[in-house]
Amino acid sequence: MSFFRRKRLFTILLSLVILVGLIGFTIRDREELSSVEEFIQDTVGSFQNVFLRPVYYVVGVVNSIDEMKNVYEENRVLKENLSTYQQKLYEIQELTKENEEFRALLDKTETITDYRPIQATVIARSPEDWFEQITLNRGKQHGVEKDMAVITANGMIGKIQSTAQFSSTVLLLNGFDRSNRISVNVDLPETDNDARGFILGYDAERQQLLLEFTDSYEDIPLEATVFSSGLGGVFPKGLEIGSIEEVTTDQYGLTQIAYVKPSADVENLNHVIIVDRTLTTRDEIVEGESE
Repeated sequence: MSFFRRKRLFTILLSLVILVGLIGFTIRDREELSSVEEFIQDTVGSFQNVFLRPVYYVVGVVNSIDEMKNVYEENRVLKENLSTYQQKLYEIQELTKENEEFRALLDKTETITDYRPIQATVIARSPEDWFEQITLNRGKQHGVEKDMAVITANGMIGKIQSTAQFSSTVLLLNGFDRSNRISVNVDLPETDNDARGFILGYDAERQQLLLEFTDSYEDIPLEATVFSSGLGGVFPKGLEIGSIEEVTTDQYGLTQIAYVKPSADVENLNHVIIVDRTLTTRDEIVEGESE
């Protein structure tokens, strides 16, 4: 072995010994670092501060974007669930309302003993008279005739204006005028008699019916019930129409009039009853049962 090779091998061995010594010296517990160690630590710290901070910033931005995507997706799912919940809640409310309406109509049907009730459903409103006419899914084939009264569980809403074979048109109370007047009685609790008059039209501004009395009456109470008298042969007797809101006189001070709040809501109609004014006699009932 040549001299240079021996020298190289010796140098390597000496370097390994020094390195091992330095490693052992640096890993032992000490309170202070050497100058070389401090220099290395400061250099590494500066390197991390300069080069790693942008990396951490980019990683933070990427994580924030991922979190925003997750929040957006969760928000979208929550909105879909909320929309579905609201739709189900609306359907439940509508079904509950319809069920209550059917129950009220059934109770009303059972109270009509002298007339044949015809159940009907509103299928349309006339475009030219949106608030004055409705179309029902019952017509001549179901026994519906012109001028039959139409009611809900709350009260009278109008009369049959025209009929087809399987449908009919109803003129609502807010479309009535003097040519469609209704003979009515007003309940007077303090007396044995009722006040009499006619429904002659509808005050659109007040959204109330106009009642004209045939005589002058004293002490007509507010909220007194107005119902059909049965006179004239058009409307059956005893159908509730509304209640007295105000009693006054006409513009000339000669005729006593009253404003009547309709009992039924003519703007929200789904199911109604057509009242067949033909009286059902006991003989007809017995005959029908025998058949």
